[in-house]
Amino acid sequence: MSGRVTVYEVGPRDGLQNEAGMVSTADKVRLIEALADAGLPCVEATSFVSAAAVPQLADAEEVLRFLRRRPGVRYPVLVPNLRGLERARAAGADAIAVFTAASEAFTRANINMSIAESLLAFAPVLQRAKAEGMWTRGYVSTAFGCPYQGDVPPAVVAGVAAALGGLGCDEISIGDTIGIGRPEQVAEVVAAVTGSVPVERIALHFHDTGGRALANVAAGLGAGVRTFDSSAGGLGGCPFAPGAPGNLATEALVAMLHERGFETGVDLEAVRAAGAWMRSLVTAA
Repeated sequence: MSGRVTVYEVGPRDGLQNEAGMVSTADKVRLIEALADAGLPCVEATSFVSAAAVPQLADAEEVLRFLRRRPGVRYPVLVPNLRGLERARAAGADAIAVFTAASEAFTRANINMSIAESLLAFAPVLQRAKAEGMWTRGYVSTAFGCPYQGDVPPAVVAGVAAALGGLGCDEISIGDTIGIGRPEQVAEVVAAVTGSVPVERIALHFHDTGGRALANVAAGLGAGVRTFDSSAGGLGGCPFAPGAPGNLATEALVAMLHERGFETGVDLEAVRAAGAWMRSLVTAA
């Protein structure tokens, strides 16, 4: 296998929101800029959810205000609702992400909505974002298993992905939230999702809690997926398994892709340096 693979960096948002240590606005900006300078084409910068819910990212407006944007790099931000979209737009965001799940129990526990209610809530958000020319992404969490209800049928994952696609999401990220996915599951889930969503609009988001993230990436590559999420330095542990690895480390993903002959445009050593620096900050905090 060869060709181009897009590495979608989630460390500044999904990584830092799950780290106990607080990071200054200046250091967040420095991290985002370092990752963009390393050649990552997408760096998810922050989140416009309630500061009470995610205090680690309460400075979202300031992060975007001070950020030096590199030409050709996309800086999506997570928004929970229309109010979040308005805040993000006012701060200068031009790309957003919304978050739901394939498990009713997880969606209810995480955002206090059913899956259907979450999709209804996101409809006007995505409609307005698209009307304003913004790039949009939808997350489907717990696609490989749920900490509350256990197994999640691939058909349900496919249905949620199809709904997000119908609402206008340019890209849909299918997530293994608790790191229990297996390579054979990956092929099955991707096959189900591509029944209604073109494979070029699909991303895969693996956690390394079970130590299978890279094997799952390999399965995703075999299924035709060419966009994968990761977090520099492995930022963001698994909240359902304290002390266990969470997000797949960007440096591990990039190293694997390069070894297999794929092009990423990413400077591996620069990503390693940025991830190690941020990891040292959150560990010391």
